[in-house]
Amino acid sequence: MATTIVLIQLAIVLALIFIGARVGGIGLGIYGMVGVFILVFLFGLRPGNIPVDVMLIIVSVITATAALQAAGGLDYLVGLASKFLHKHPEHITYYGPLTTWLFCLVAGTAHTSYSLLPIISEIAKDNKIRPERPMTVATIAASLGITGSPMSAATAAVISTDLLGCKGIELKDILLICIPASFIAIMVSAFVQNRVGKELVDDPEYQRRVREGLINPEADHQKMEQAESHATKYSKRAVFAFLLGVVLVVLFGSVPSLRPSFMVDGGEERLSMPNTIEIIMMSVAALILILGKADVEKAVTGNVFSAGMNAVVSIFGIAWMGDTFFNGNLEFFRTHIADIVTQYPFLFAVALFIMSIMLFSQAATVRTLYPLGIGLGIPPLALVAMFPAVNGYFFIPNYPTEVAAINFDTTGTTRIGRFVINHSFQLSGFITTFVSIGVAYLIITFLY
Repeated sequence: MATTIVLIQLAIVLALIFIGARVGGIGLGIYGMVGVFILVFLFGLRPGNIPVDVMLIIVSVITATAALQAAGGLDYLVGLASKFLHKHPEHITYYGPLTTWLFCLVAGTAHTSYSLLPIISEIAKDNKIRPERPMTVATIAASLGITGSPMSAATAAVISTDLLGCKGIELKDILLICIPASFIAIMVSAFVQNRVGKELVDDPEYQRRVREGLINPEADHQKMEQAESHATKYSKRAVFAFLLGVVLVVLFGSVPSLRPSFMVDGGEERLSMPNTIEIIMMSVAALILILGKADVEKAVTGNVFSAGMNAVVSIFGIAWMGDTFFNGNLEFFRTHIADIVTQYPFLFAVALFIMSIMLFSQAATVRTLYPLGIGLGIPPLALVAMFPAVNGYFFIPNYPTEVAAINFDTTGTTRIGRFVINHSFQLSGFITTFVSIGVAYLIITFLY
């Protein structure tokens, strides 16, 4: 009977995740909250933990990033990246993905890649390099940057005090393990992808578009020139202020002794890392507004702020539902699957991958499944090594960055296949996932 009830609850949770994902935007959070209502009021489960720290970190980081965008700082960074990529067009399959990855590491969101993808596509096309090669790796690399960025909501979720933060995992551990693993995975993927598909001039779809006048190989570079010209003293100051915030977050996360401590109930308590990030990034937002002369109204109407607020609502509902379900049935999972998952921890990585496909959010996946991993007794470092597995949403090509990459590639080489899942991003996605997890396991094996 108990098993039947748990399976019914699971079916409801998965159904609401599916409905929320189909609705899109804040729909994931809204239908997640419907799940909380059903689990609490109909099944009598105790409400799980509200991911307050994660939500507040997202708000603070997104506020700073939105201010940076309003001050022209993102345009300035894109211009710098464009100049660099133009100097090394023959290596666009390697440098393009590294650029989107670095942007995500700094900003904490893959949506910064929107400005870079058309530049990567045009440079590849102008040099007769098949755009599918750098475009697919660059799109995947942008997402992979989230699982290693000190600014991302997913990293904030992992180190929050009610997840791995209470198990001794700190920001420096995430950076030390995930950044090298991601870098190596991107390089391996680029190496393989550089040998995939016909050369651009031999591609039938490209030839058709040239014949029909849909592509002009001699088109000018106006958009890229405009991107390179967006540089003012205010945008440069805004970038400096934002990077200062990133450096401070990394510094305080890597050296906990630098964070202030307080006497609480007769004992010493150090300022938590989530609170540190919130304080620093909101203060940085103020500094950007002052130094960058940013327009507050422009900041809240930009796509960065909109995407961030969607993430807050989504995590509020979907993560609370997941936490309520898994913690409410923790004894059931311990009884039935604890031994299997402990013996074969890669199965939990598979679960993370599948859940991320449904949730379309690394942070929501962490908040939904990591409490179960902790409850099942999976070692904290192993959970860190599995962190890249939450990037599985490339599997179905309907995430905004993938859709954007397909549209930006005017040659038609970046595409969705007849069966939908046989699309251009699969190979890079699976290579980066497997390699990054494998390298992460090697790092925790030899360094910890």
